[in-house]
Amino acid sequence: MHSHPKYHHGRSPAAWAGVLLGLVGFVVGSIGFLVGPDPEAIDPNWLVIGIGAAIVVAGMIATVVLRAVGLGND
Repeated sequence: MHSHPKYHHGRSPAAWAGVLLGLVGFVVGSIGFLVGPDPEAIDPNWLVIGIGAAIVVAGMIATVVLRAVGLGND
């Protein structure tokens, strides 16, 4: 018997958390590529890109942790 609800087609809290954090991370990283620290130069803002990458990694970790506690698909 399952002690947690059955989720279908990836509609689990783990999947939602991973996708939403991944989306936010990619948007932040894209903004970092478009908006540089110096408006005169065409340079990406590496700090903002790094923050976006960290958000994507946090989304992957959150997905693994949520699946481990039973909030993902089996």
